[in-house]
Amino acid sequence: MKSPGKFPFLASLLFAGILPAMAGNPPFASAQKSPPPLLLANVLSPEVDPTKYLVSEKYDGVRAMWNGQILRFRSGREVHAPRWFLEKLPAQPLDGELWLGRGRFEALSGIVRRTEPMDEEWRQIKYMVFELPDASGPFTERAQRIQEVVDTTRWPQLVAVLQSPVKDRGSLKARFEEVVRGGGEGLMLHLADAPYTTGRSDVLLKLKPELDTEAVVVAHIPGKGKYKGMLGALRVESPEGRRFVLGTGFSDQDRKHPPAIGATVTYTYRGLTSTGLPRFASYLRVREAF
Repeated sequence: MKSPGKFPFLASLLFAGILPAMAGNPPFASAQKSPPPLLLANVLSPEVDPTKYLVSEKYDGVRAMWNGQILRFRSGREVHAPRWFLEKLPAQPLDGELWLGRGRFEALSGIVRRTEPMDEEWRQIKYMVFELPDASGPFTERAQRIQEVVDTTRWPQLVAVLQSPVKDRGSLKARFEEVVRGGGEGLMLHLADAPYTTGRSDVLLKLKPELDTEAVVVAHIPGKGKYKGMLGALRVESPEGRRFVLGTGFSDQDRKHPPAIGATVTYTYRGLTSTGLPRFASYLRVREAF
């Protein structure tokens, strides 16, 4: 290597790892683990006009963003997919869900968390694409472009999520009931004329039989009776700072090995009380560090 000459300070930063060595590194090759900006859904309320939205099935998968070179979980961590899987993806950035099928989230979770991917398992996974990050135009145009990208790729594991309008709330309800009867999780509504955006917003809404959201574990409450020596309940805190207890939904295995304090857990509920706490809150699972 040549002498740093007139730039000894910059050279020292480079050697210390404070400045990256740029030469020969492809774009997006950084090992950063910061979460990518994502559009997150609110819950459909009675005041919303569903005819302004395009509706799709809500897939119970693992969120994954493709920047053209690297596939990342919502946490920012890289997905260890097989090389052949990544090589099939287009150069176009994509946002979607890795999906194994209705009711198969736990199996999917085990597959995508492996640092050494297994080809036979990944051949069962579909990448269900529902957004084009940073693309221009309203969502109706982006949805059409997603279909064009998928059609051009010609790979059965890359799927454009079907987006279609509804004529009224009755039609939305009928479609919702059909999906749920078939084992689906619910519906998503994406504002048809919305430009690409990120953050939690009414641009994207979800409709499910039971609502779900997340909270952080702040304490373990010991069990009594048949649960003596195990977990009785979790005290959790919502993102808004509200604390409450989750006492149901746990398996015996969960009670013997409860989520760690500081872990983020997903729970279901049925609306809110007058004080803003969830009704009938029930533990679902630990949110994986995807």
